[in-house]
Amino acid sequence: MARILTGIQSTGIPHLGNLLGAVLPGIELSNQPQNDSFFFIADLHTLTSVHDPAVIRENTYATAASWLSCGFDTSKHFFYRQSDIPEVTELTWYLTCFFPISRLELAHSYKDKVASGALSQVSSGLFFYPMLMAADILMYDANLVPVGRDQRQHLEFTRDVAERINHHVGKDVFVIPEARIQEDVQVVPGITKNADGSFQKMSKTYGNTINIFDTDKSLRKTVMSIQTDSLGVDEAKDPDKCLVYALYRLVAEADEIAEMREAYLKGGIGYGTSKQKLYEALISKFGSARERFNHLMANRDELDHHLDEGAKKARKVGIEVLQRVRENLGYKKFDV
Repeated sequence: MARILTGIQSTGIPHLGNLLGAVLPGIELSNQPQNDSFFFIADLHTLTSVHDPAVIRENTYATAASWLSCGFDTSKHFFYRQSDIPEVTELTWYLTCFFPISRLELAHSYKDKVASGALSQVSSGLFFYPMLMAADILMYDANLVPVGRDQRQHLEFTRDVAERINHHVGKDVFVIPEARIQEDVQVVPGITKNADGSFQKMSKTYGNTINIFDTDKSLRKTVMSIQTDSLGVDEAKDPDKCLVYALYRLVAEADEIAEMREAYLKGGIGYGTSKQKLYEALISKFGSARERFNHLMANRDELDHHLDEGAKKARKVGIEVLQRVRENLGYKKFDV
C-alpha cells in the first residue's frame, strides 16, 4: 500500500481551475484502494505571505469546505490542519540542523526574490520553509508525494535531508519518499484571453476565475462575462478558439459537447446560448458540492470536527516517527 501525502494551499475558495486540476484528481487518487492518504491544509506555510489572522482562518475553512464538499472521505483517510500538529515544527528544527544554508539558497522561491531585488522582503520563514515542507512529508513515513514538475525540488530537498540524517545515525530513521510527477494536470482556461488571442490559464493572479461556490446569480453573471468574439448567431464559429466551448468540454457530458461543437461549426448558436448551457452544466456537475459547501461554511463546528478528528489520527502516526527521531538524535522520548 502506498502512503500518499498532499499539502493543500489555503488560499481561500478554490476556483474552477483548482477543482478540475487539483481537488477532484486528488480525491480520485485517495479513493484508489491501494492508497493510504494524508491530505493537510498548509496553513503554517500561509504565514510566509499572509499575516492577517482573520484571513488565515477564513481561507482555511473555505479550503477545507471545498475538499469535503467535493467528496474527500475523512472516515478512510487523514484530513487535517497543518497547524494542529505541533510536532511538525519540532521535526522542522531537527531537519534544519542537518541541512546546509547553501542548499536552501538554491530554493526557487528564495532565488526568485533575490533576482527581483526583493531580498529585504524575504522572511526567515520563507527561507526555511523547504524544511517545514520536508517535515510535513517525513513526519508520516510518506513514500509517495504527487507533485508537478515545478515542485520536484521540494522532494529533492526532502530526500536529501532525510538521507543525511539516516547516514549520520547509521540506520533508516526516515522513509525516503518518491515523487509522483503529475504530467496530466488539467490546465483550465480563464474567462479572458491573452492579448494575442491565446487562452490564459485560470488564476486568481489574473482575475479570470469562475467561483463555483458563488451564488447562482453571481455565478451566472461571471459565465455571461466570458470573453468571446463578435460573430453572430448564424455565423459558423471555431470551437477550438472559443473560451466558452473550452470550458464546456471540461464539465459537460460527451453527447452535449458533441452537440455544441456541431452547432458551432454549422452556425445557428449564439454565445448567449452557449454561455447559458455552460452555466447549466456547471450547476449540474457541482450542484451537490455547492449545497454541501454552503452548509459547511454556515456550520463551521462541523468543519472543526472533521479537522480535529483528522489531526488526532495524524498525530498518532507523527508522534511515533518523532519519537524515533528523538531517540536516534540523542534526546529522551516524551511521555504520550
